[in-house]
Formats: sequence, C-alpha cells, structure tokens
Amino acid sequence: MSRSLVIVVIVAILLIGGLFFLAGRDTEKQPVRVEKVVPLENLSN
Repeated sequence: MSRSLVIVVIVAILLIGGLFFLAGRDTEKQPVRVEKVVPLENLSN
C-alpha cells in the first residue's frame, strides 16, 4: 500500500473512533431546582 493510502485509512479510523467516543458520552445533567422569592405585590396584578 502506498504511504498516502495508509495515512488516509488511519485518519478515517481516528475520525470514526472519535465520533463513537463522543456519541457514547453521557452529557445529560440533572435539572437544578432554583427557588426565587416572589414579592406579594407582583401576585396581586
């Protein structure tokens, strides 16, 4: 095999492996509950 073909194959394998690695990562975060103080004046409107 020529050297350029070997380089293309290696780059393709790295790209496909990187895609599988990134697809398998768990990026979901649990929602964080934030409680805010609401003044009573805003509720009367």
